[in-house]
Amino acid sequence: MKKVHLIAIGGSAMHNMALALHEKGFDVSGSDDEINEPSKSRLAKAGILPEEIGWFPDKITGDLNAVILGMHAREDNPELIRARQMGLKIYSYPEYIFEATKDKTRIVIGGSHGKTTITAMILHVMHYLNIETDFLVGAQLEGFNTMVSLTNSSKYAVIEGDEYLASPIDRRPKFHLYKPNIAILSGIAWDHINVFPTFEVYVEQFKKFINLIEPNGSLVYCSQDKVLAGVCESSNNSKIDKTGYAVPKHVIEDGTTYLIVGEEKIPLLIFGNHNLMNLNGARLVCNKIGISNVQFYEAIQSFKGAAKRLELVFKSGSFNFYKDFAHSPSKLKATTDAVKQQFPKRRIVACMELHTFSSLTEEFLLQYKDSMNLADEAMVYFNPHTIAHKKLKEISTEQVHNAFNRSDLKVLTKSEDVTNHLKAQNWNNSVLLMMSSGNFDGVDFNSLAKELKFN
Repeated sequence: MKKVHLIAIGGSAMHNMALALHEKGFDVSGSDDEINEPSKSRLAKAGILPEEIGWFPDKITGDLNAVILGMHAREDNPELIRARQMGLKIYSYPEYIFEATKDKTRIVIGGSHGKTTITAMILHVMHYLNIETDFLVGAQLEGFNTMVSLTNSSKYAVIEGDEYLASPIDRRPKFHLYKPNIAILSGIAWDHINVFPTFEVYVEQFKKFINLIEPNGSLVYCSQDKVLAGVCESSNNSKIDKTGYAVPKHVIEDGTTYLIVGEEKIPLLIFGNHNLMNLNGARLVCNKIGISNVQFYEAIQSFKGAAKRLELVFKSGSFNFYKDFAHSPSKLKATTDAVKQQFPKRRIVACMELHTFSSLTEEFLLQYKDSMNLADEAMVYFNPHTIAHKKLKEISTEQVHNAFNRSDLKVLTKSEDVTNHLKAQNWNNSVLLMMSSGNFDGVDFNSLAKELKFN
């Protein structure tokens, strides 16, 4: 039995790693200075919830086979210091994922947007066809108990390749550590400006990723993204094959999107050009491991989407309420456009929260110009306390209003003002789209839906 200790076990990825290793039969321990739900309950159910909150260097013992370091920990973490003093093997979680899958066919999904959805699509198809695989995905998926799975028996590993940093002591982007056999890139749109201060520095990470694809490997990429297409086509990695993809032929009828494949119309539960591009990329990846188009199209019809990716919260008559993870300018445009295309005769109300480090930065705000213009009504919410907590320079409602370049944009700084405004409207023949990587400071979307008015 291998013995592993996780520093910062309570994180989204880290607690799933702990559960996966526990399920594999490892002796798992961990520490954290804060463990919230659902991590707390899930770790407790598995019997691996730390007895006390905090950092305890005496947990770092010589019989540990590995210490896995989460991004939430700091470089001066007392457990990390002890592990270094003892000369123990310390992994970031992406390093450990590679270590556990280095003898498997690694499928890595990268890009500024769509990673989770493409990963979820590939996993859905493989699960439908009973193809066993290890995986790492950034959302809880229907039919899967954890967001991480590591086995001794599978031939494949499907890995969502985030471009953020690996750990406090490893400043490489996570997706540089996976060395894929098959890679897919969905697009490039500047993000994480606290780490990649210019667009050029950000793009450079994708160039490096392509050069890390294993010899005789494959790269699938979105050819409709001009920046990405340029990076992929000019890559000097001559030992891989490259395949571009775009929006597949489709039609929308009575609120349902159908793929057009030859003479056949294939109904989908998802919609929007960005989702259709994701689907086409996922299909090409599946082809690389021997899954036919016929098998793929049969399986993908039952795919409902990943959590918080155009996820339907509530539906009543001529009203639909969706929540979405969208927070960057490109994601706002793509998600709002998807809803507009799917419901062309309905009023679209789009509300987004500025929540991430990048989105709350004065310099990056200008990137949001025209990103909410496709909605019939648009609102932007931010909490000044969040800005103070992140130790960023204050921004004003006027700055936000000017950045988005929409004269009728509503900019709100109190969560209750957002919900009160929504409750005051009539929602017949409408779509409400709430977009954030957070939750508008504690708004319960299901409860909100019950309080909306219909004539």
